[in-house]
Amino acid sequence: MQKKYIEITEEALARLNSGKFVPGSLHRRGKNGPIVFNAHKPRIRLKDKLIRFLEHGWVKESPARIKVYESIPKVIGTACIVGVLERDAKVAKEAIIDYELINRV
Repeated sequence: MQKKYIEITEEALARLNSGKFVPGSLHRRGKNGPIVFNAHKPRIRLKDKLIRFLEHGWVKESPARIKVYESIPKVIGTACIVGVLERDAKVAKEAIIDYELINRV
């Protein structure tokens, strides 16, 4: 049996010592260099900011997009669904315009 030494950062070692799992990759530095462990850094995802609740959904802002979500029950019928979509689209457009006006001042 051979002993191999692995270079590891203090943060990764602290997580291991506390009993947590540390995802990452092992590789050799150079042809005959030491084995190095690179811990994967977790991505920090910003939560979407709610702009407005709609009758059957919401309008939210992420760092890159404006998101509109609708979920309408089928039992109300096609004609009512179309009416709800038009009404919510109008409210969503007004909410986005108001949001932009408030944030630009």
